[in-house]
Amino acid sequence: MSITRPHRVAVLVSEGMAPFEFGSVVEVFGLPRPEIAGPWYSLDVCAERPGEPMRMVGGFDVVAAHGLDIAAAADTLIVPAVPDTRTGPSAAVVDAVRAAHARGARVVSICSGAFALAAAGLLDGREATTHWRYADLLAERFPAVRVDPGVLYVDHGDVLTSAGSAAGLDLCLHLVRGDHGPSVANTVARRLVVPPHREGGQAQFIEAPVVDEGIADGVSAAMGWALANLTEAVTVTDLAARAHMAPRTFIRHFTRRTGTSPMRWVIAQRVAASLPFLEAGEAPVTRVGALVGFDSPVTFRHHFTRAMRTSPSAYRRTFRAA
Repeated sequence: MSITRPHRVAVLVSEGMAPFEFGSVVEVFGLPRPEIAGPWYSLDVCAERPGEPMRMVGGFDVVAAHGLDIAAAADTLIVPAVPDTRTGPSAAVVDAVRAAHARGARVVSICSGAFALAAAGLLDGREATTHWRYADLLAERFPAVRVDPGVLYVDHGDVLTSAGSAAGLDLCLHLVRGDHGPSVANTVARRLVVPPHREGGQAQFIEAPVVDEGIADGVSAAMGWALANLTEAVTVTDLAARAHMAPRTFIRHFTRRTGTSPMRWVIAQRVAASLPFLEAGEAPVTRVGALVGFDSPVTFRHHFTRAMRTSPSAYRRTFRAA
């Protein structure tokens, strides 16, 4: 997305909302970024009844300066939560969400905010996510939605949903990455002291037995070795050996910890490692895959396109121009 003016972001707050998701939106889109050149974002806090105090979880009040008309007119509308996942938002809020999307706004949900997007019909026939605790209820209330409880966020371009709490921060950084490029997103992430991109999904955070520290250390050692040897032919057997586990045992513990399989994780690390080479523009695209461990340009292009939803060449054109 080419930004030639401040991109107008509206965040919709409601009574009884947890402040973390709201705070994540403010941190990413509401703070000035003098270290970043060019237009940034402007943020409007909106509510169904502007000017009225709304009690948040934790015992403090938030007063929104703007109403639903400003929310419907935003370039990006973010819904961090709904007051009640069983009853959903009011008809007025649903209409505002639907109106924003109809006029071309990007509509985003964090955590239970997916219920507002589903009520507006924006998720019908689409994959979406929410906090894993609400996933079954979302699927039950809105059977036309394909609920995936295992991912951190889902991006359809015009409509995006994220899992609970901290996954909203992942999605906000994803938006910055798409709008301004990975270098700017990395700058924002460093200021927030968070990783610019997390691998795996929220399956790793679903309630599960505590993992033995020795097992966790073994998986960490294998991951560290893989990152230092991405250009080599990394196999599950190699990783399991570094973790001092049998391959099947290693796969089980790795997947429980990261939410993805060992080789899918390795592929994701190789794709991530290719981004600086593509942005720098020095090595030919056909060579970049080999620099990060893919065995052929075709394999690199296949995995890159699946992960980034664009080709390596298109990515280079976009971010070299940026």
